Amino acid sequence: MISKKEQIIRILQESGVVLMATDTVYGLAALPTDKEAVSKIYRLKERPENMFLPVMVAEMNNLENLGLDINGPAEKLFRSALVPGAVTFVLGFKDESLKPEWLQGRDEIAARIPDNALLLSVLKETGPLLVTSANRHGRSHTPGNMEEILKELNGSPDLIIEDGKGKEIPSTIINCRYDPPLIERTGIISLDMIRKILNDE
Repeated sequence: MISKKEQIIRILQESGVVLMATDTVYGLAALPTDKEAVSKIYRLKERPENMFLPVMVAEMNNLENLGLDINGPAEKLFRSALVPGAVTFVLGFKDESLKPEWLQGRDEIAARIPDNALLLSVLKETGPLLVTSANRHGRSHTPGNMEEILKELNGSPDLIIEDGKGKEIPSTIINCRYDPPLIERTGIISLDMIRKILNDE
């Protein structure tokens, strides 16, 4: 019998979009190199295509291999107990020569390492994925209930992996291109937790 991980990887490799749990809200995932799948995510969310999608990876060196700048504060957070977890990092580029074609035109990316065993196992096989919240663009939150998620989307994903009720609070976004880093959205991880790590308290 084919495992969930094998199902997900097969659909991703067939230009599909997968709706699955992360460690926060449910997300839509696609291979970043697959233009057909990426376009489908935009259609499902009714998201303007000039708004870039966030990236998920299995480990920090996956980001370094994309030419991203893991500066001091970012590295301190990446090596903390918050990662893997609900912290999204906004990172700039350090080495443009390493930037793949699918990141051309971008000055920064929002990226994180999720604390979800199934998703991490997929990421270790596929490499970086574009993963974005499974809601209609412009909505303030993502429903935790699968039936509500599917009602909200403009069409159907190619594979749905249901794993209980999803959280309705997203990750905390921290922009590490600033010194000190700038909190752009407070989510599950509190500002105090991040400050303690950055200040070694």
